[in-house]
Amino acid sequence: MSELLHIVCPHCHTTNRMPAARLADGGTCGRCKQKLFVGRPVDLTQSGFDKHLHNSDLPMVVDFWASWCAPCRAFAPVFEQAAAALEPRLHFAKVDTQAEPMVAARFGIRSIPALIVFRRGQEIARQSGAMDYRSFVAWLESVIS
Repeated sequence: MSELLHIVCPHCHTTNRMPAARLADGGTCGRCKQKLFVGRPVDLTQSGFDKHLHNSDLPMVVDFWASWCAPCRAFAPVFEQAAAALEPRLHFAKVDTQAEPMVAARFGIRSIPALIVFRRGQEIARQSGAMDYRSFVAWLESVIS
């Protein structure tokens, strides 16, 4: 029997159970009936952040950014491209530090863009600054392997 994974819906933030063997097949939320994997980062607010952080069995990559930050805007397409390529192995999320200063403060974000990889609620890696796609994917592969 396949291991069951907990996957948090990017739309309604409900925790769903899914067999690990069926991860690549995608899945649908049991509550809102929308796709669990959308191939793009999820915008998280303070209220949804902890649900995704603590209730998902997938590693979560979070981009802490702000709209006024030129490097953040330059990195955004790279982050989106990585989300499309690496989901469902990883869960991608974005937190606007200007709109959600409490979340940013909680993780000691001092410069942006700041990238943090979490696994089961624990920070496992952190990187500051924008990267090109190849460097970003290589960093993520080294972190999750």
